[in-house]
Amino acid sequence: MKDSLATVVKNAGSHYVLSPLPEWAPFPAVLRGRVRLKGSTATNPVAVGDLVRYEMDADKAQITEILPRRNYLIRRSTNLSRQAHIIAANLDRAFLVVSLYFPEIKLPFLDRLLVTCEVYGIHPVIVLSKVDLYRDAAPEEVTHFHAIYEGAGYEVIDCSVVSGEGIGRLREEMRGRICLFSGESGVGKSSLIKALDPSLDPKTGQISAAHLQGKHTTSLYEMYPLASGGYVIDSPGIRGFGLVDLEKEEIAKYFPEMLKASANCRFTPCTHTHEPGCAVKAAVEEGVISPERYNSYLGMLEEDKKFR
Repeated sequence: MKDSLATVVKNAGSHYVLSPLPEWAPFPAVLRGRVRLKGSTATNPVAVGDLVRYEMDADKAQITEILPRRNYLIRRSTNLSRQAHIIAANLDRAFLVVSLYFPEIKLPFLDRLLVTCEVYGIHPVIVLSKVDLYRDAAPEEVTHFHAIYEGAGYEVIDCSVVSGEGIGRLREEMRGRICLFSGESGVGKSSLIKALDPSLDPKTGQISAAHLQGKHTTSLYEMYPLASGGYVIDSPGIRGFGLVDLEKEEIAKYFPEMLKASANCRFTPCTHTHEPGCAVKAAVEEGVISPERYNSYLGMLEEDKKFR
């Protein structure tokens, strides 16, 4: 039996769907029982985006090996402190979808996502969705949000599925890339994906219906090809996001604006909390670093808690 390579495009619990990207030709697969990632403590041994080897056994593909990941996005369950879950792997972009209202944004949650992207080498882009609902009513808050995150060095794209604002820009950013859409429940990820490609409906479980005889249609994570080019991974809404494998002393390194300022701290190492001559605290006082981001950092220094 000859083994071949393919990418995991759907995780439906104990069943998977693979495709030999860049060709989109999905087919079902199962995980050979002895296959595990060395040293992994994650609840899922295989993630959407993983490049795997497989063998055909009769008419069924069996995953025999998970190839090394170039990056991945992982979160710790805030309910199960020792368990972690890999959201997706081998990403070119992670689009972090937020809305200022409906639901109301939680900046510490967004900052934890951003820190995790920094830790694991993923390029994040912030998508501010539903801007048609609040830009006119609260323009100063939209401006302030941009100031916080563009000031920290991140790209922020304003989007509206109603007006179409930002959709073309998203398509261009995603062309030829494997991208993840992630964020809290209700921020509009699925609606954005459908706006990017109206032929897609992330809630219907298309691949399941076509290739798994209608079973396992409740997908945890699923990749879709975009007609304009590239691939998008839809993920369920996240309510809690705990940091994984990150020491408290390391956290500041993954706030780009704090890392830059810390080069001028009097003491090394510096926790940026109480030390005299701290350049980070001075930058906060001068408005160079936003107090919102600094407060998120202080929250991460405390014992891990749920951000809801």
